Amino acid sequence: MMKFLRRFGDLGINGAAAQWYDENSRNHRTEEMRECAREIASHIHDGNSVLEIAPGPGYLSIELAKLGRYEIAGLDISEDFVEVARRNAKQAGVQIDFRKGNISSIPFPDDSFDFIVCTAAFKNFKEPLKALCEMYRALKPSATAMIVDMNRSSSNRDLEALTQGVKGFDALFLKLSFKYFLRKGAYTKAEMVDIASKTQFKGYDIKETELRFSLTSKRDH
Repeated sequence: MMKFLRRFGDLGINGAAAQWYDENSRNHRTEEMRECAREIASHIHDGNSVLEIAPGPGYLSIELAKLGRYEIAGLDISEDFVEVARRNAKQAGVQIDFRKGNISSIPFPDDSFDFIVCTAAFKNFKEPLKALCEMYRALKPSATAMIVDMNRSSSNRDLEALTQGVKGFDALFLKLSFKYFLRKGAYTKAEMVDIASKTQFKGYDIKETELRFSLTSKRDH
């Protein structure tokens, strides 16, 4: 179903679903966001510019903003998520430029960012190759891009680990979504290698676990 739907365009989350996703992320994914923010911070310095693709409710960018003096922007196809992320950033007391936009046409000039990150959303894009090429264009020379997403090779037991600590309807909804929708639309490591090999990115590194993969690469000089 997910593969079929994204044939018609990038997949976004809107309305009540966006509000639920915000609440679930705040309640169950805070430490995950902090860990990812620390990983990004290890690659950058104060004054550097960062773009998060599909930030959703914005918690990763918010956690990153707490770690240093960075210029951070977030680009999401969902207008509802943009509003939620702006509200969350204001409540957290950080400055982040959240705006509506599409990965297939990043609304920033060439050579704009020192780091671009996309987590849990690459499988949502209609044109993954074009998305990677746009990320390359928007990066400064020698800058870094990082993609983290679900691994389609994950087993049902692996996916159960994602819902630990979640109770009731939320747990059931997440399990069904992971098993029957999100996993089916996710990529394997081999598929990501194939996509990345068709871009200008060179020397990319893809790490794989039971649950997810992460692709990190630098733009050439």
